[in-house]
Amino acid sequence: MTRLPARDPAGRGMSQGTNFVNHGASASNGSRRGGETVADRAKSKGWSPYLAGALSGLVSILSVWAAGKYLGASTTFVKTTGMIERFFNPARVEKMAYFVKELPAIDWQWMFVVGIFFGSLIASKTDGSFRWTALPDMWERRFGKSRLLRGVAAFSGGVVAMFGARLADG
Repeated sequence: MTRLPARDPAGRGMSQGTNFVNHGASASNGSRRGGETVADRAKSKGWSPYLAGALSGLVSILSVWAAGKYLGASTTFVKTTGMIERFFNPARVEKMAYFVKELPAIDWQWMFVVGIFFGSLIASKTDGSFRWTALPDMWERRFGKSRLLRGVAAFSGGVVAMFGARLADG
């Protein structure tokens, strides 16, 4: 068993704690690796972006293969807006050409977006990185402590991203 110093995601050494890597681990020891459980490793190191990316790609491939549907989210937000608007003015929504083509209703894609929320919540809870914060540390260091500026930047970024997604017919 080799003892390595803990590292943050940027690769810089950290002063507290250590990570253990067991180079002689066999498949027979199940979910334990070098005396740690998988949950312990997740809490100390976080989720592997390579594993998460590979699993996301696999889910995407399986979605196309099994259901003939591509994974996406932008249409869901437009449909949600249509559902909200339909609550207040159903006649107007029924006349809109887009909502005739894309019925504003809860469907598999809408549930997929809900699953993204709950999946990320579960992942952050299990790796110990979940915390409520109005401003990320990096934001405060670069732009200060203005929540209004953060809100305007986040909203503006969302508008630009949605415009691009809709422009690409996403």
